[in-house]
Amino acid sequence: MAKYLVIVESPAKVKTIKKFLGPNYEVAASNGHVRDMPKSQLGIDIENNYEPKYITIRGKGDILANLRKEVKKAEKIYLATDPDREGEAISWHLTKALKLEDKKVYRITFNEITKNAVKESLKNARKVDMDLVDAQQARRVLDRMVGYRISPVLWAKVKRGLSAGRVQSVALRIICDREDEINAFIPEEYWTLDALLHVQGEKKPLAAKYYGTPDGKVNISSEEQLKGIMAELEGAEYEVAEVKKGERTKKAPLPFTTSTLQQEASKVLNFSTQKTMRLAQQLYEGIDIKGNGTVGIITYLRTDSTRVSEEAENHAKEYIDRTYGNEYAAETAREKKATQKIQDAHEAIRPTDIARTPFELKESLSRDQFRLYQLIWKRFTASRMNPAKYETTSVKIDGNGHRFTVAASKILFDGFMSVYTDDEEKVDNNTLVRGIDKETKLNFEAFDYKQHFTQPAPHYTEASLVRALEELGIGRPSTYAPTITTILARRYVVKENKNLYVTELGEVVNNMMKEAFPSIVDVNFTANMEVLLDGVEEGTINWKIVISNFYPDLEEAVKKAEKELEHVKIADEVSDEVCELCGKQMVIKYGPHGRFLACPGFPECRNTKPYLEKTGIDCPKCGKDIVLKKTKKGRKYYGCVDNPECDFMVWQKPSKEACPECGSLMLEKGNKLVCTKEECGFVKNKANNSENL
Repeated sequence: MAKYLVIVESPAKVKTIKKFLGPNYEVAASNGHVRDMPKSQLGIDIENNYEPKYITIRGKGDILANLRKEVKKAEKIYLATDPDREGEAISWHLTKALKLEDKKVYRITFNEITKNAVKESLKNARKVDMDLVDAQQARRVLDRMVGYRISPVLWAKVKRGLSAGRVQSVALRIICDREDEINAFIPEEYWTLDALLHVQGEKKPLAAKYYGTPDGKVNISSEEQLKGIMAELEGAEYEVAEVKKGERTKKAPLPFTTSTLQQEASKVLNFSTQKTMRLAQQLYEGIDIKGNGTVGIITYLRTDSTRVSEEAENHAKEYIDRTYGNEYAAETAREKKATQKIQDAHEAIRPTDIARTPFELKESLSRDQFRLYQLIWKRFTASRMNPAKYETTSVKIDGNGHRFTVAASKILFDGFMSVYTDDEEKVDNNTLVRGIDKETKLNFEAFDYKQHFTQPAPHYTEASLVRALEELGIGRPSTYAPTITTILARRYVVKENKNLYVTELGEVVNNMMKEAFPSIVDVNFTANMEVLLDGVEEGTINWKIVISNFYPDLEEAVKKAEKELEHVKIADEVSDEVCELCGKQMVIKYGPHGRFLACPGFPECRNTKPYLEKTGIDCPKCGKDIVLKKTKKGRKYYGCVDNPECDFMVWQKPSKEACPECGSLMLEKGNKLVCTKEECGFVKNKANNSENL
């Protein structure tokens, strides 16, 4: 019989950890939190020093009953929930729910689910860290206070189903502020001028960019100014005034933190923050690898740290020496300077074994798991490599009192770039094959000039919003994905082509929050609150003091808003569907599962039906509308509105353009249009639509 009980959070870890520990250990899962504050009330005893009221979460009774049976049999109990604030709190709640106060109870944490890490954690067993628990309780209570006290105000003044949140409302404010900035932006004209110069012995002309005069930079702000400069340069002799050769290095990137992983996965793989975290959780908890069983292949996914363990550092150096050569392996590891507290002294997100290459695991992973693992593996491997080295050449060219410049570079040593490059690395078009010096003869060939207009700041994407939240010190790694998911689910924000756009509803809620609860949506106030919560975690601040300083001001603001805030009516969007029961034009409503159509004659007429987004394209089988639909699992597809009578469906978006060869429907596949008729096989590039650029 097993003497020791190990309790983990996720059932996915049970089998793996049991295999590592052997027959003396029983492993069971709590399935996340087992206790929480009740949903039906605030759940905080304001009169009794803000004490939270905890109850067993609905549906967790059977899990706790099974855990109690296992506890009775065990000599020692190890609480192995996740190695962060939330995990520490779950361990504490388990000691309360299972009444473990008189038992031999130990808290263990591991950063990766590998045999060595799990066995090592047993040697370093400790007590539950109450500073971490209190930090989690403080966050939970603050979030509950904001949500439960402000949301009813929004329901009363706007409509039911809305919500406010401590981090969520600030994130919405940031997006709205950017939208205002874009709307207020006035573009300014400017021109660029290149001189194309023939260099003796070179086939390609050299493109020299207009700089100004030898005395300083000149910006060209009008066509008139441009023509004046070109007139002054007519018949000019172009001479090389200065050539500077140098060397620059490009440092290897740091390994991933939660935030940088979310940003890079969004940019490179087009993953939402939520999808990135879901896949990373799967890679952390364990993948069934042929011949090895279930193994965790990345370290813990919620971290602010870029630290790497000495063991992983040594393995990386050996692997890089062996695979790429000694000159590629970096001697000393770099670490990000801590501008703020690094959560729980975690490691960066890295592969648990660098020798387990993406190629080797490809057969064991789904397509998306493979792509994310490959990104993490490449980034970590690159982070342990030497910088790339470039030879740079900077040339100043003068003609009739005007100056042009040329910058060129070539790679001397690719370093980490042999494994990992980012899209922001600019490629120089100028390659000076034979070099250039002051004696080089230059012959003018032509001018190349273009008109431009300054652009406003771009709309936020999920990646850039995560970066902004991190830079401003708002929220923590574990909050970014749920925050973005919530503001999208509430329809405060919609996502189109990666960009986040504020809806009318989002604007109304943000304006109301700014008016009635300015401190809640104030960036600095929220960032300062994070600093206080970090103080709780470090054991320097009592969590009840943070709460007691916050709640009275919130309560006062709520009472004032209930009296003074005006009601806001958001008009429903009218659809082109007519209610077949009463003849009224149906309106688009938002429910918990998205959009649906409802009759505006409610309650006399209660007709509702699904809202189907029309594509404006006729079904090739029956001629009715093709609409965007979803499978039961949520995958998008395009099908006939007359389903099930007509069974037409395709996964790719249909094009309004018919096939020029056979007249059939064409589908959008990446940047190509492909005919649906296989025997035709016509393919063409999609025409660029300037409006969508």
